Amino acid sequence: MRAAVLVGIGGPEMLQVRDNVMVPTPGDGEALIAVAACGMNNTDINTRTGWYSRSVTSGTSDDDSDDDDSDVDDDDDDAGNDDDSGGGDRTGDSTWGGSALSLPRIQGADPCGRVVAVGSGVDNALIGERVLVDPWIRDAADPLNRDLAGYFGSECDGGFGEYAVAPAANVHPIRSELSDVELATFGCSWSTAEHMLARSQVSSGQTVVITGASGGVGSAGIGLAKRRGAHVVAVVSESKADAVLALEPSQVVVRGKEQSTVNAVREAVGGSVDLVFDVVGGEDFPGWLDLLRRGGRYVTA
Repeated sequence: MRAAVLVGIGGPEMLQVRDNVMVPTPGDGEALIAVAACGMNNTDINTRTGWYSRSVTSGTSDDDSDDDDSDVDDDDDDAGNDDDSGGGDRTGDSTWGGSALSLPRIQGADPCGRVVAVGSGVDNALIGERVLVDPWIRDAADPLNRDLAGYFGSECDGGFGEYAVAPAANVHPIRSELSDVELATFGCSWSTAEHMLARSQVSSGQTVVITGASGGVGSAGIGLAKRRGAHVVAVVSESKADAVLALEPSQVVVRGKEQSTVNAVREAVGGSVDLVFDVVGGEDFPGWLDLLRRGGRYVTA
C-alpha cells in the first residue's frame, strides 16, 4: 500500500511517501480500515518533532507553524507548531505516551474510512461500516490506567496510509451526511474538547469562556458546550472573528484589541464565569483564574 512513513525526529523532510508498505493484518480484537481521509493534528506534529520528550523545556512558538487540518484556523492555539524549542536528545521518550518512538512509524491520529476485515473476537457485522477511530488507545486489561495509554499514530501505526489497523473497541460506526474529509477532522480535536467539558462538568446555563476558539479543539468546544446549554464566549483574534461567528457562540470577544483580553471578557459577560476552557495559556493565565466565580473551574489540554 501507499503510506507516508516517519523515518526520524525532525521536520517534514522526515516523512517519506512509499508505495511498497505492507498492508497490516488485524489481530485479535482489531479491525482493518480502508482509509478514505485522515486529518493532521498537533499530536502528529509533536511526535514528529519530538516535542513530547522530557528534554524539551520550553513551549512552541508561532514561527513556521503547521496548521491543523481540523481547524477553522489554528493560530489562536500555540500548541503543536513545528518548532525546535528546548533542544536535547528526544529519541528516547518522544511519543505521546513518553516511550521511545519505534521507527519507521505511520502517523495519523484521525482516519475516516470503512472496515474491510476484522480479527478474531470481533463481530463481522462491523465489516463494511464507515467508521471513525477514537485515537486514545487504552490497555484492554486496565483501561483506566493512564500510564498504559498510547495514541493512534504515535505508539502504534495510524492513518497516513491506505489501510490502518485499530482496536475494534476504538472503531465507531458513523451515520452522517458529512464527507470523509470533514469527518476526518473530528477524532482528535473533538474528543479532546469533549474530555475537557466532561471533566469540568459543564451544565445548562453556565458561562463558558473558550480561548483559541478558531482552533480545532476550541471550535469543537463551542459546539459541544452549546449542546450542553451553556452560554459560550469565544475568544479569538480579529482576523478570525467572522469564521468563529459562523459557529454561533453566544458572544465573541476579540482578544487584546483595546484592553486586556480578560477585562474585555469580564465586561462582555458582566462579571465572573463558571469555566475557562483554555487551549492557549500564556500571559492571560493568571487573569483567567481571577475571572472565575467561587467554585468555578479552569480546564486546559
